Amino acid sequence: MSTATVNALDQDNVTDYAPGDRPKLVLGEQNYNAVTQAVCGVVENPPTPAGWYVAFFVTLGLTVCLLFNIAYLIANGVGVWGNNIPVAWAWDIINFVFWIGIGHAGTLISAVLFIFRQPWRTSINRASEAMTLFAVVCALIFPTIHVGRIWLVYWLFPYPNQMQMWPQFRSPLLWDVFAISTYGLTSLLFWYLGLLPDLASLRDRAVGIRKWIYGLLAFGWRGSNRHWHRYERAYLLLAALATPLVLSVHSVVSFDFAVSQLPGWHTTIFPPYFVAGAIFGGFAMVNTLLVPARQFFGLKHLITLKHIDNMNKITLATGTIVGYAYMTELFIAWYSQNRYEQFTFLNRLSGPYAWAYWTMIFCNVVSPQIFWASKMRRNLWATMFVALCVDVGMWFERFVIIVTSLHRDFLPSSWTYYVPTWVDIMTFAGTHGLFLLLFLLFCRYLPMIAVAEIKAVLHHEKHHHHPSADPLAGGSNAAGAAHGHH
Repeated sequence: MSTATVNALDQDNVTDYAPGDRPKLVLGEQNYNAVTQAVCGVVENPPTPAGWYVAFFVTLGLTVCLLFNIAYLIANGVGVWGNNIPVAWAWDIINFVFWIGIGHAGTLISAVLFIFRQPWRTSINRASEAMTLFAVVCALIFPTIHVGRIWLVYWLFPYPNQMQMWPQFRSPLLWDVFAISTYGLTSLLFWYLGLLPDLASLRDRAVGIRKWIYGLLAFGWRGSNRHWHRYERAYLLLAALATPLVLSVHSVVSFDFAVSQLPGWHTTIFPPYFVAGAIFGGFAMVNTLLVPARQFFGLKHLITLKHIDNMNKITLATGTIVGYAYMTELFIAWYSQNRYEQFTFLNRLSGPYAWAYWTMIFCNVVSPQIFWASKMRRNLWATMFVALCVDVGMWFERFVIIVTSLHRDFLPSSWTYYVPTWVDIMTFAGTHGLFLLLFLLFCRYLPMIAVAEIKAVLHHEKHHHHPSADPLAGGSNAAGAAHGHH
């Protein structure tokens, strides 16, 4: 395949390439100014796509529904949920673990791939980091409201007080508070630090009140050598701090289950199993969001099929790890010769919730296998199908772990069938509305691609592929490419 073909803007039909002629990460004959115009134009230039307004009002309606259900819950108590005995943990904890898992891909793409100097992260890291923050916001709702007396939730924090009512530090609930607050704060700092050069570009191009707002958010960024030096040092330090969080946060969440004495939960495989599943589900959500976004906002030359191909490879790899974990659980249940452990897994395979287990297997293990074919990894319809399957499958995984381990306990007389109420369902739907609403606002009012980092990749590719090109500067962050950011 010729270089001219690979560089074509319309690369949606490119499904294969020679080993020595790989697609570029920025398509077309781009320069620095064109990259700035493409990304900043989404923020600056109306009209907004009509589909954005439709999605905005739908997600706004779901967010209002979420607020109503939270108010209804506070007014009436947690009895409005479907929780029962023995299924005392149900949709609230399922949804909490689900949303925390969704946020993992952002930190992995931003921090881990940055540490390993992977240039393909630059087009997708900004949106992934934003997705992480929005997922953490949705996740925090559930531990807050499931404690029952929400007005006393501050008791979870280790604050000094005259009554000496210190929290129980051996409680997994407190572990979650520390782990997730650390994860959320580090992700916020990492995301906002990366935004500074691009906010300065928007400030320099804006007029009126928008100029003042972006100027305030840019913290006086001028793109000097001193600014870039300190920026890169701080970015590297935050990446190094965030990298272990990829492993630690969901490991701590898995300890909520693994430290118990309940068959189906009490197992040492949970920390690596949860981490792999979180990255698996997180990358699926990145694809779910960015495949439509690149189309609607005209960013196909910056978020290319190469990026989607790489994300699908990670989805395939982590999906295989998750499938291996499922088989390991079944093997250990058999090998342990523990009748209670064996019953739990037989109940998952053939009990009242077998439909949920096999849905999970199809979505998480079977559907990603089509990505062994390179044509499927670069097919947008196949990508969206698998991404949506994985989004559904990872929620069902948490459902299977929690509900099927609880609904049939040691006394058959207490066995029951858990069914969610309309409050459970609408609260969960409302968190999806909040998540998508925040992402829509992010895409509309902030640069959804890291312009300074894209320019560094563009500078490298022009140097190697087009040595005669003379890129034009555009915005305050043009210095970032010349400075050799990353």
